[in-house]
Amino acid sequence: QVQLVESGGGLVQAGGSLRLSCAASGGAFNWYTMAWFRQAPGKEREFVAASSLSGTTVADSVKERFTISRGNVKNTVFLQMNNLKPEDTAVYFCAAHIGGDTPRTTIEYSWWGQGTQVAVSS
Repeated sequence: QVQLVESGGGLVQAGGSLRLSCAASGGAFNWYTMAWFRQAPGKEREFVAASSLSGTTVADSVKERFTISRGNVKNTVFLQMNNLKPEDTAVYFCAAHIGGDTPRTTIEYSWWGQGTQVAVSS
């Protein structure tokens, strides 16, 4: 059974940094695309970044500040978030997709973690 577990969220002041981690188990994650999405209160879940065998992609809204990376063991994925802003406040979800591409829509991802809260104060 595939499981994704996020960690690293918390409360930070504007301009600060956080590093989110996602540990996956129960699948052959060397071949999976792993991604981060976020959902702010009252808003739809939105794509943040994805990492596959073919490379990485990051949403334009955060690409100057956020970086996605995979661990040496490919069942881990990280999201380094720098210069955080209050509008980055959201629950951040890790997701996994079978395939070598990096889709940006939630429907493409078969597995999801429970999410980790990120709150940025002004």
